[in-house]
Amino acid sequence: MNKFLATTLAAFLAVNTFAQTVDELVDKHVAALGGADKLAGVKTLVIDRSLSVNGMQIPSKTIMVVGKALRSESSVMGNSMIQVVDGGTGWMVRPAMMGGTGDPEDMPAEMVKQQVGQLDPFGALVNYKDKGNKIELVGKEKVDGKDAYHLKVTTKDGEAFDEYLDANTYLLSKLVRNVNGQTGEIAFSDYKPVDGIQFAQTMEIVGGQMGTLTFTTDKVQINAPVDESIFKKGAK
Repeated sequence: MNKFLATTLAAFLAVNTFAQTVDELVDKHVAALGGADKLAGVKTLVIDRSLSVNGMQIPSKTIMVVGKALRSESSVMGNSMIQVVDGGTGWMVRPAMMGGTGDPEDMPAEMVKQQVGQLDPFGALVNYKDKGNKIELVGKEKVDGKDAYHLKVTTKDGEAFDEYLDANTYLLSKLVRNVNGQTGEIAFSDYKPVDGIQFAQTMEIVGGQMGTLTFTTDKVQINAPVDESIFKKGAK
C-alpha cells in the first residue's frame, strides 16, 4: 500500500508540475504581449499590411471588432477582393480572375469556420482556460536555430494545432496547423510595440498552393472608431 501511495503521489506531483510549467509559459507569453489588462482593453483593430507573392506587392486592410466581426480588403491589378465574417456568417467579393463575379456572395461554411479564429487576434493561449482550450507542453525545440517551447493546443471544438514560443521573448515564433488536409506553417518575426502591445511585423505562410506568402505589417491602429455597417453584406 505504501508503495502504491508513493507511486500515486509521484504521478500526481509530476502532472501538477507539468501543469504549472504550462501556466508559467502562458503567463510569460501574455506578459510579453503586453499584459492581460492591455489585451483585454483592445476592442477594435485596424491593420494595414502588404502581401508579397510572385514578385507582386498586394496592399490589404483588416478592420476588426474583436470577438465579433472582421473585414479584409485587398486589391490585385485593380480588382477588389473582400472577405467579411460577422458572427457565424460571412460573405465575400471575388473578381473574375479568382473565379468570382465581382458581386457579393455567401462565404462557404468551412471558410467561415477558418476565418472566425481571426476574431481572436491574440491567439489561443490568452485566457485559454476561459475559452475551453487545452494546452500541452511537448518539449523544447529549435525554430530557425533558436530555442522554442513547443505547445500543442486543442480547442473546445476538438481542433488541434501547434504553437512555438521563443524561449527568450516568449512571443509566438511559429504556428503549425492542418487546413483541408494540408499542413501549413506561419512564421512570426520582427515584433514591435503599438501602444504597449507587441505585434509581429512579418508573417510568412509556408505550405499553401501559392508557395511562401510574406505579409509585412505597415500600420496598426488600436481602438480606432469602426462603422459596423461595413460588415453588412454588399457594403462598400
